[in-house]
Amino acid sequence: MPHNKTEQISLPRTLINQLLTHAQSGDGDEVCGFIASLNGKPVKTYPVSNIAIPADKRFEMEPNAQINAIQIMREQGEEIFAIYHSHPTSAAAPSQIDIDEFSYPEALSLIISLNTRGVLEMRIYRMMSDRAIEVAIAVE
Repeated sequence: MPHNKTEQISLPRTLINQLLTHAQSGDGDEVCGFIASLNGKPVKTYPVSNIAIPADKRFEMEPNAQINAIQIMREQGEEIFAIYHSHPTSAAAPSQIDIDEFSYPEALSLIISLNTRGVLEMRIYRMMSDRAIEVAIAVE
């Protein structure tokens, strides 16, 4: 379906703050997790441990924690809105691995970059099989 204008999503400031805090706690490793939505609105973050090796270059969600998070979301009537992860040393743009390994086509991909000292960069993408399309973020 063609998009004439750029897609835009709204994120609550409290959610953004939780994501940034989690990203900064990674100690050089990528952090990851889910953003859940209720009735289409992003409402909550579900941090999940990153078990990738090397964890500073990629992320892989710990399977049990991933299943638990999805189960809790279902029980709360929430849906997976986005998968988030951080890039400790690179820009907030998806790597080829991020695109290739993205396994939730209905969800967005949110990337937080800690690359710039003092400035946190956060971008959201809609992942296609071979590319990523950036989505605009509005803060509520």
